[in-house]
Amino acid sequence: MKKVIVFGMSLMLLWSCNNSTEKSTTHQETENHTEHQHDESSEAIELNNGEKWLVNEEMKPFVLKGEELVNSYIQNNQTDYKTLAQQVKDQNSQLIKSCTMDGKSHDELHKWLHPHLEIVKALEEEKDATKASGIVSQLQKSYRSYHQYFN
Repeated sequence: MKKVIVFGMSLMLLWSCNNSTEKSTTHQETENHTEHQHDESSEAIELNNGEKWLVNEEMKPFVLKGEELVNSYIQNNQTDYKTLAQQVKDQNSQLIKSCTMDGKSHDELHKWLHPHLEIVKALEEEKDATKASGIVSQLQKSYRSYHQYFN
């Protein structure tokens, strides 16, 4: 049953990202990305024949802004992780909304995006500041991973 649900959600996500006539993304769609579970063994991001995947130009600013928010939070020793979570979540929503990618590059980007969204959701729901600090570090690592596989 879980596989059927996961498959259905994957189809919905692929359709929503490939549907260039419908660009609006609701918070519910973002939540659906977050709830999607992955089998770790099948979700390793692959390079494009040893090269980084190209990401559409209209999507890049939202990844870069999210990364900037996380890095600034860390560098300035900020403590309002709930606000950070909301700000990164907003950037992720814009990223999803601007998605026009398709094919293998799109699939590989989603392998990065789904765990990234789960980290943001964990930060948003965290009640302990010490644990939140570790989650912020996971976010920073997630952005490093993005740069390892995508241009």
